[in-house]
Amino acid sequence: MKIKYELLNNEKNTLARYGLLHTNYGTFETPMFMPVGTQATIKTLSPEEIKEIGSGVILSNTYHLWLRPGADVVKKAGGLHKFMNYDGAILTDSGGFQVFSLAKNKKKDITEDGVHFKSHIDGSNLFLTPELSIEVQNKLDSDIAMSFDECIPYPASYEYAKASTERTLRWAKRGKDVFNNDNQSLFGIVQGGEYEDLRRFSAIETVKMDFDGYSIGGTSVGEDKTTMYKMIDYAIKYLPVDKPRYLMGVGDPIDIIEGVIRGVDMFDCVLPTRIARHGNAFTKYGKINIKNAKYKEDFTPIENNCDCYSCKHYTKAYIRHLIVANETFGARLLSIHNIRFLTRLTEDLRIAIKENNILEYKDDFMRDYCNENKN
Repeated sequence: MKIKYELLNNEKNTLARYGLLHTNYGTFETPMFMPVGTQATIKTLSPEEIKEIGSGVILSNTYHLWLRPGADVVKKAGGLHKFMNYDGAILTDSGGFQVFSLAKNKKKDITEDGVHFKSHIDGSNLFLTPELSIEVQNKLDSDIAMSFDECIPYPASYEYAKASTERTLRWAKRGKDVFNNDNQSLFGIVQGGEYEDLRRFSAIETVKMDFDGYSIGGTSVGEDKTTMYKMIDYAIKYLPVDKPRYLMGVGDPIDIIEGVIRGVDMFDCVLPTRIARHGNAFTKYGKINIKNAKYKEDFTPIENNCDCYSCKHYTKAYIRHLIVANETFGARLLSIHNIRFLTRLTEDLRIAIKENNILEYKDDFMRDYCNENKN
């Protein structure tokens, strides 16, 4: 079946909203944070651990799975859910972001037909089109597939952003025309760079194509926070209220709060697992680096009030030892904590929406999170 979004509460002071996302693999509350499992796995964690943390929808990456092990292999396995043994919902991105990071000459490599680039694995020449991206995602059989788009770099000239936005709309139509999976939903992506009129144009024209949900793309690509929030504001007012809204590639706690206040339902980012591998942890009082010498004899959990497995069973001193010794278990424990921190954040935001006090929640969160002296 196609996913369905059910709006249950509008927060009276902001555009924040609480709802339910109905999928083939369960119903999940929104706003939600979605961990990223690029290669059909959340790095260092099992599917069972991901569900225990409280995650519902997770991500996998079309580009990486297209190259390894190949879409046909995943299809023969029975689809991505069976291949990776995950019985929750899965969203696959289009591969566009990875492709554009690999396309060296944007003017030459990005054409109307698609994108030329070199494989990050063996350097071979590859060509990805909107049609091929959708074909691969249909074979992967995720619950939600994404349209193929260009993630406009920041900064970009108005002329470049305009041409790219118009091409992304043409690519979206081409992808939708060949989409062929009744059990899968397809999201459109709003682009437009930092320009209000282009964001409005992209949102209106994308909505006309009647996708199952809508994403705001091209944020968190080097712009300042004020610009990022404007990008959201410029687009979201034109998106339908009865379909989910997804802000792509955003996982900073403050950005999640700001996105929710602006009406976003879904977020994803590699941040919690990436910073974990470098010894960093989210806490109520900001990020900490567990490698800091002051934690060598700190026999308390990462956070005293955290209900995650890591905080229930292990201390900062032990986790620091693991990270300094380059033991994978340390990255696992920090990844569990960081993902749980963000899922718990969205749980708290859902409560704040229902109680109409999300601005007070934001103020309280910011007062603590920005007070690094308490760490």
